Amino acid sequence: MDTFALVVTIAVALFFTYTNGFHDSANAIATSVSTRALTPKAALAMAAVMNLLGAFLGQGVAETVSKGLIATPTGQHGMAVLFAALAGAVVWNLTTWYFGLPSSSSHALFGGLVGAALAGGTAVHWNGVVDKVVVPMFLSPVVGLLVGYLIMMAILWFFRRSNPHKAKRGFRIAQTISAAGMALGHGLQDAQKTMGVVVLALVINDPSRGFGIPVWVKLVCALMMSLGTYAGGWRIMRTLGRRIIELDPPQGFAAETTSAGILYTTAYLFKVPVSTTHVITSAIMGVGATKRVKAVRWGVAKNIVGGWFITMPAAGVVAAILFWLIQAIFA
Repeated sequence: MDTFALVVTIAVALFFTYTNGFHDSANAIATSVSTRALTPKAALAMAAVMNLLGAFLGQGVAETVSKGLIATPTGQHGMAVLFAALAGAVVWNLTTWYFGLPSSSSHALFGGLVGAALAGGTAVHWNGVVDKVVVPMFLSPVVGLLVGYLIMMAILWFFRRSNPHKAKRGFRIAQTISAAGMALGHGLQDAQKTMGVVVLALVINDPSRGFGIPVWVKLVCALMMSLGTYAGGWRIMRTLGRRIIELDPPQGFAAETTSAGILYTTAYLFKVPVSTTHVITSAIMGVGATKRVKAVRWGVAKNIVGGWFITMPAAGVVAAILFWLIQAIFA
């Protein structure tokens, strides 16, 4: 196998991880920054460190990505499929980042994999795509909305006789913990997705090596995501932190706690890759609805949800076009 093709594909995978970091850094810290629990620089530094640590906490999601979605393509053809999948995801990430739309980097990657596989004649494990991607894509936002609502209602009930100003100060401190937990869950979920793709590239290059994840793969993927996180995602942060609803510290704490719990549960119990963007956005909506339904800017929320539905097919189309271009150029 051409070593150059392997190196280029892994480089694109790591660049995808970097874009994932700055694209999704808002997921972990937008609520803490908007409530002034953390300064932007402190929040980004914390998120970068916790993303790095989270990447080493498991590998179930990575195994799902590397083996559960598409058949392992072979040879130069297989490497072209993987390269096109990653490039399609990167293009979609950069496009949605430019417009400040918190779409899912995860589903951009999955869409890219399916689109490139179909274009290249590689079998798609449709049962795996449906069970591990599509069903969680629809369920996780619903769970985030409901759990966020319930946790916020519980907070309102438990602290109903507390001094509002003292309670908000306490929750502002507590948000440093909930934001760290959210960032740890983001590293646990999203860094593993790229690990799975890098392992798939290594298997295409050498089918005899198996699907084990080398330590260096974990390290470089975690570092690239952390660097991307520290670079920041200010456009998306503004959307999540202020445009959906003006959050206060108790609401921010409830949204982050909800999101972190869902990320850990899906990674450890079900080993399914869920979108941190979907989870935190829906949790913010659920938390905001406890104030009053009209407090949530549902028009902004509708645009975000629309972005969720087009992410996979859009990234898939881009990946397919890139695959055909690669074939035309190097055939």
